[in-house]
Amino acid sequence: MNQASPPPASTDFTPVSPEKLAFVASETDDAKRAIEALSNLYGNVAVKDADVIVALGGDGLMLQTLHAHMSSGKPIYGMNRGSVGFLMNEYREDELVERLSKADITTIRPLELTALDENGNVHEALAINEVSLLRQTSQAARLKVSVDDRMRLEELVCDGIIVATPAGSTAYNLSAHGPILPISAQLLALTPISAFRPRRWRGALLPNRAQVEIEILEAKKRPVSASADHTEIRRVTHVTVRESATVQGLIMFDSDHGWDERILTEMFRY
Repeated sequence: MNQASPPPASTDFTPVSPEKLAFVASETDDAKRAIEALSNLYGNVAVKDADVIVALGGDGLMLQTLHAHMSSGKPIYGMNRGSVGFLMNEYREDELVERLSKADITTIRPLELTALDENGNVHEALAINEVSLLRQTSQAARLKVSVDDRMRLEELVCDGIIVATPAGSTAYNLSAHGPILPISAQLLALTPISAFRPRRWRGALLPNRAQVEIEILEAKKRPVSASADHTEIRRVTHVTVRESATVQGLIMFDSDHGWDERILTEMFRY
């Protein structure tokens, strides 16, 4: 069943007063030193009282923070104190309030995963980057793929499959040779992982209103797990994925190096 298309990602929202800041940090030494220094300079209020949440760490912390404060209306600004930092801004201690007042804010909508396991239990989770299905044993998975109630692949033999958002298109999806999507694109990437049959199938680009259904064939013999970002469900038998029409998160980037520019740079790097 099709759902109404949500509005595209936007960058037209700025905080009214980015002066009440809540800092969160990962467990690395660099992040701990950063939160102490920044708290001394700018104060550190409770998240519920903050205008902006500042995340200090890497992309993993940013994803955790986005999940924790989804639909709170509070924008999240990351500064890199981790290893990758694609979702983060450069770490600098000076003029933070000024940077925040000029930053672009992008609205992102997560994927909604509904998974049925072999015991008949229904699991639900949100994914900002991607939903991935992966084989659990040495045997390849056998999957039947439908889009909007129409069967598209009667049998996909593979290591797994990914449904990625534009935000996640440069993560696991890119490692699996999937396409990089502009952040404002109303698209999802459907990308196979090591497809054996049909061997030449490289995936598909779907409108973001599409609903993807995946049935696991021979689920007991060839078990498959489903993951929504960091949430994993083992031994699933049927999975439905679609972009949320109601849940959203807000992520901030410095105006001179926004997400569109980062993704465009990635497109010309590979």
